[in-house]
Amino acid sequence: MIDSDSGLDDAGVAVAAAQAGADVVRQMYGQRLPRIDKGAGDFATAADVEAEKSILRVIRAARPDDGVLGEEGGQQGASAAARRWLVDPLCGTLNYAVGNMLVAVNVALREGPAAVADPFGAETYFTDGATAWVRRDGVDVPLAPTPATRLVDVNLDPPFPSAPGFRAVDLLAHPGFGERFRPRVVSTTLALAWVAAGKRAAYVTDGGDLSGSVHFAAGIALCRAAGCVVTGIDGARIGPGGRGLVVAADTDTHGHLMELIRGRS
Repeated sequence: MIDSDSGLDDAGVAVAAAQAGADVVRQMYGQRLPRIDKGAGDFATAADVEAEKSILRVIRAARPDDGVLGEEGGQQGASAAARRWLVDPLCGTLNYAVGNMLVAVNVALREGPAAVADPFGAETYFTDGATAWVRRDGVDVPLAPTPATRLVDVNLDPPFPSAPGFRAVDLLAHPGFGERFRPRVVSTTLALAWVAAGKRAAYVTDGGDLSGSVHFAAGIALCRAAGCVVTGIDGARIGPGGRGLVVAADTDTHGHLMELIRGRS
């Protein structure tokens, strides 16, 4: 879909919105930012809030009739809108708050185009829903997943809804994991974009249905469009009733991880 006023198709809106949020994240980095308590040990900073505002301005200007679900602002716009954007303005808030630059800005149209901006890596990953690309210095390069790195990023942040049947930390302790893979923990869904780009062989996280999550929707869309294998930790398609996420660069890597997961469950 192309908007007659902005001239941007939906992928262009996702990219522009994610980059607008990334600009704010970069500009506010290193400042003493008060924490906004969200309960259960979770919090936001002023950078999260301001980045989301910048993202919303882009979406509202280009798609005023669309709804938005934001990590910080919740549901905004028409609640009955057929189209809804999912926005995570700063994925990796704790990283950011302690001076770690491993963060992502996620913008996705539900069941459509999406973008993931790396504010400090000067890269924006995006998909139109069919193909996936990374933009560096104004040049778009197709994403090409590969298991060559053997690096598997595992989310170790709570909660762990599948415990005791499945614990990600147990996966890392499996002898078969160390024989084939090397673990990484970056604590941001930027790692999903890295699977699509060939910087990671796979990504594993516990959880429920993550397909409509503001944290995961953009990365899932990227990985699917890039040709990655995307399932839950039970091997089933993600969606209602789903459990977590296993994203792999190829079927062989995915199959090996599923064997290890089933062996620990």
